[in-house]
Amino acid sequence: MDILTSKENGILTIEFNRLEKKNAITAAMYQTMVDALKDAESDSAVRAILFTGKPQIFSAGNDLEDFMKNRPTGSDSPVFQFLWQISHASKPLVAAVAGAAVGIGTTLLMHCDLVYAADNARFSMPFTQLGLCPEAASSLILPQIAGYQRAAEKLLLGEAFTAEEANAMGLVNKVLPAEELLAFARAQAAKLVALPAASIRVTKRLMKGGQTAAVEAQMKQEVEHFGAMLAAPEAAEAFMAFFEKRKPDFSKFA
Repeated sequence: MDILTSKENGILTIEFNRLEKKNAITAAMYQTMVDALKDAESDSAVRAILFTGKPQIFSAGNDLEDFMKNRPTGSDSPVFQFLWQISHASKPLVAAVAGAAVGIGTTLLMHCDLVYAADNARFSMPFTQLGLCPEAASSLILPQIAGYQRAAEKLLLGEAFTAEEANAMGLVNKVLPAEELLAFARAQAAKLVALPAASIRVTKRLMKGGQTAAVEAQMKQEVEHFGAMLAAPEAAEAFMAFFEKRKPDFSKFA
C-alpha cells in the first residue's frame, strides 16, 4: 500500500509509504487519503489526524508521470478533493516531517494545526520551476504566515529551505532530532485526543473561520491558472527536461 492508514488511541495516522518513488503522490494515493479523511470526519473515535512519511523523506510531491497521465480537470479530481478535505477538516491535523517535503508536501502543511520537523527536513515549492503556479491556497496562506518577502522568495524562486528556516518563518512549530520526531508528534496528537473534542473543534473553527471563504476563493483562482499553465509550452518544456534529466530552457518563451 502506497498510503498506510491506522487508527489507534483516537489518532488516525496517514503515512506516505512509497519510498522507492520518494513518496511521490499519485491520483490513487490522493483518493486513499480523501477516503480516510472523510471517514475520520464521521468517526467520533478519531479525535486527531497525523500525517507522516519516512525518516528519509516526507514526500517528493506529485508523481509527475502519473500527474500527466491523470491530469486534474475539475473539483472532483482526487488532488482537489484532497485539498478540500484538509482545508475543511474539523479535527486537528498534525504533521511529522522528515527529509524532503516538495510541492504539495510543503503546501499541505499550511492546513495543518501543528507541524513538527526533523532537523534533516528540507522544504520546497518549485512550482515556477515547472512552469506552474502555487496551489492549496499557499499563495494566500504563506504570505500571512511568513510575510510577503519571505513568501515571495520561496514561491517565486522555488528553492529549498531548511527546517530551521521553516521554523523561523512560522511554518513549523518545532524542530527536533530525526530520531525523536515521530514520538514527539504522536505525543502532541495524544494531548489533543485527551482534551474535550468539542472545545478543540470550536477553537479550530474560530481561528480558521474568518479566512475559510478567502482560502476557497484563492484555491479556485489557483486551480484556474494551474490548469491553463499545465497546458502551456513552459510546463511542457519543464516536464520534458525533468524526464530527460536536464536543465529546462525557458529563453524562447515570452
